[in-house]
Amino acid sequence: MRSHSENPHARRVFLGRSSQGLGAVALASLMQPLHSASVNAASSQGILEKLPLPQRAKRVIWLTMAGGPSQLETFDPKPKLAEMHDQTMPESMTKGQQLAQLQGQKLKCFAPQHPFAKFGKNGTEICSLFPNIGSVIDDICLIRSMTTEAINHDPAHMFMNTGSQIAGRPSMGTWVTYGLGSEAEDLPGFVVLTSLGQGGQNQPIAARQWSSGFLPSKYQGVQLRSKGDSVLYLNNPPGIVRDRQQGDVAAINALNHQHESMVHDPEIATRISQYEMAFRLQSSVPELMDMRNEDAKMLELYGCTPGDGSFGSNCLLARRLAERGVRFIQLYHKDWDHHGGVKEGIEQKAKEIDRPCMALLTDLKQRGMLQDTLIVWAGEFGRTPMSQGGNGRDHHNKAMSVWLAGAGIRAGLVYGSTDELGYAAVENVTKVHDLHATMLHQLGIDHNAFSFKFQGLNAKLSGVEGAKVITDILS
Repeated sequence: MRSHSENPHARRVFLGRSSQGLGAVALASLMQPLHSASVNAASSQGILEKLPLPQRAKRVIWLTMAGGPSQLETFDPKPKLAEMHDQTMPESMTKGQQLAQLQGQKLKCFAPQHPFAKFGKNGTEICSLFPNIGSVIDDICLIRSMTTEAINHDPAHMFMNTGSQIAGRPSMGTWVTYGLGSEAEDLPGFVVLTSLGQGGQNQPIAARQWSSGFLPSKYQGVQLRSKGDSVLYLNNPPGIVRDRQQGDVAAINALNHQHESMVHDPEIATRISQYEMAFRLQSSVPELMDMRNEDAKMLELYGCTPGDGSFGSNCLLARRLAERGVRFIQLYHKDWDHHGGVKEGIEQKAKEIDRPCMALLTDLKQRGMLQDTLIVWAGEFGRTPMSQGGNGRDHHNKAMSVWLAGAGIRAGLVYGSTDELGYAAVENVTKVHDLHATMLHQLGIDHNAFSFKFQGLNAKLSGVEGAKVITDILS
């Protein structure tokens, strides 16, 4: 059976109607800005008309440390591991356990490579390489008992981003904008920024990490490049002026509207909104990226130079995006995969992220935005307390540290713990699905009721295995 779009008669009707109405529609579009109130209203709405829970967070800034940061050189002090350096790991801990590249090898304890120091009014211990984060530790909730299901990079990123190791599922940013929409008029509701430090491990971050999956594609993440052209192919070619471009967009969307009225395909509505968004981005993105109006003290706070592509610049851009109403902002900072040279590697990473993390919290707090902005710092997994190659650490999914701040999160709290060698979480064990459930809860969304029918099942960001909101970390 042919679809409407395949029927020759339907095509003739479509073309006839298009020729009669296209000029009027295009002219009407040219007589008013494409970002009219009706367009903005349509593009900013999510499916949740009324939130079931109090909304503490209006937006999320998720700081992804891509590669798997070692909790043992960042946020989880282990003096016993230092005492047992180079001794055999207790077999009772590791026998029959899943390991990545250390499977079947002789397992030796590997001491934390940097000292820890106490910060804040509660004397929270974190690695001494992070004094700037230490200076705002009283605004942070540190979770030392996070676990995940995946043990290799790509599936672990998929799991952290989508709640599933299976490719093709919607990312958390997509879920959030699908549910809540966005307050940004001229920017996408979900924006991704990436940066690479000085270590040189430029592991690729696949675009499927911010994919819309089976949800409407209008909610997928849009990557902005912090160096060079922010969005490829956004600028008009020579000889094409903005008014002419506006006319082209209006004409194309008139055709799309005609087609959508016949076939009722939601992806056509997405195509219409994306054409309009691309047109608006031509003016909104250059204004966003132009930091000349940021004073010198602000740039010094973040420790960045505008346009340098650093994590610091991206943190400053994240604040600017949050100010403009973007709902979900995700920053990826690469080069945390320290199978060797973890001592030098973490030292370099600390130089790159310590100050910007502090600056982002401080900046948002000064502007009164931290109270409704949820910040999450996390990798895709942790690292082993056993050595790899004598001076590195392997992937590990039984223990990792993450931290949260803002939007009703209990500040100054250390939640959960690992065993004395840092091999496994043992107190208040938490899972990635619990983290997703907690994020949605703070956004006013009941994670159990927030689903989408896919392949006969009610798919959820928080999974179907009984995720729980981590209520103990909420104020």
